[in-house]
Amino acid sequence: MANKLISYFKESKDELKKVIWPSRSETIKYTLLVMAISVGMAIFLGILDFGLDKVVEQVFR
Repeated sequence: MANKLISYFKESKDELKKVIWPSRSETIKYTLLVMAISVGMAIFLGILDFGLDKVVEQVFR
């Protein structure tokens, strides 16, 4: 059992050496992109919720 665990960690370390990590500027760019999309979706869904609330309010009046 211990040999399998040690082997797993060695193989994991070898695989991590093969990973091409993004640069700092790429990481910042993609983080800002995700944040902008999240804020945009929140605004869109807020407007949609507000509009549907007004429609339902008019129907049940």
